[in-house]
Amino acid sequence: MEEKMKTKVGASTPFLWGAATSAYQIEGAAEGRGESIWDRFSGRPGAILDGSRATTACDHLTRFREDVALLSDLGLNAYRFSVSWPRIQPDGTARSKNPPGLAFYDRLLDELLSHKITPLLTLYHWELPQFLEDRGGWKNRDTALRFQEFTSVVARALSDRVHHWITINEPRVVVELGYRDGIHAPGFQEKPGVLHQVAHHLLLAHGLALSTVRQESRAPARIGLADNPAITIPYTSSAEDTASAEVAWREENALWLGPLFRGQYPEGQQANISPGDMKTISTPMDFLGLNVYHGVRVRATPLGGETVPFQPGFPLTTMGWPVVPECVYHGLMALHKEYRPLSILISETGCAFPDRLDERGQVHDPERLAFLHSYLEQAF
Repeated sequence: MEEKMKTKVGASTPFLWGAATSAYQIEGAAEGRGESIWDRFSGRPGAILDGSRATTACDHLTRFREDVALLSDLGLNAYRFSVSWPRIQPDGTARSKNPPGLAFYDRLLDELLSHKITPLLTLYHWELPQFLEDRGGWKNRDTALRFQEFTSVVARALSDRVHHWITINEPRVVVELGYRDGIHAPGFQEKPGVLHQVAHHLLLAHGLALSTVRQESRAPARIGLADNPAITIPYTSSAEDTASAEVAWREENALWLGPLFRGQYPEGQQANISPGDMKTISTPMDFLGLNVYHGVRVRATPLGGETVPFQPGFPLTTMGWPVVPECVYHGLMALHKEYRPLSILISETGCAFPDRLDERGQVHDPERLAFLHSYLEQAF
């Protein structure tokens, strides 16, 4: 399969096939790491379904060599991971330093490269230092400036071995689940005006980080942002359904992709914007990361368009997400048609299904294999 893909992207372009994680989910806590918004949030009664905490998690901090060996045994040649801001700067500011925290990522990179695994480093996967949240978090413009300082520290230390950078993972999830719905850290339910301001500060942080990596990098660097756009799929192949899906896609994604690619928000955006902000936000990226899991089906109506619900019995993952392989094709095509990024990297996809051990202690995983095969087919 890998050779087939090389004929598509060119023999000089390596096909990266890897796994992805986020720091808070796998590392476990350690001495010197500052409190993050997820530490505080997960301590709230009822915030986490089973009440679990990430104090130990997968113990990746001490078992990273075993974990990298597993990646190698799987035949993967890429690993996307995030760095923990409060592990490197416990309070999120330049005055705060934790050398052992940065040294961990130094060792991780060496281990990855020794196994010929390409690292893809994500600077922010939702793990804001609680110290900054206490001062307004992403509602405070100053947080974007502190993120720029943090980016500089990481780039100076690790850019000799990292050539692929992602500034922020899914900023719209930070806004929608963390500040609007309150089901992710920091757990707020804010009004639209505040949400627009949070979105603006996240996008500003991305633009500042992008320029900083390019300035500080000690090796050639490709850098972008990972987004999970709302993907709309025509209910049928008719011209009417196709047009309705395209309209819905533009409306759902203009708040995020408009400023990134065109330097403008849709009408009605209520953020306070300082001179130069939009130029910073729309600094050209080397790629856009596409996190793609599912989509919604749209059909035309006399009033414009409507989503078509999935009927009972439709295949779902354990997360309750529909298995819709064509979301990959429509996600890639919509991005290319509307915004024409220099390149698109599928930075996340996958599924949750229960693992079932057979009598020999093995997991055959047919559902996951079928999922990955069907989704991957849609990209070619």
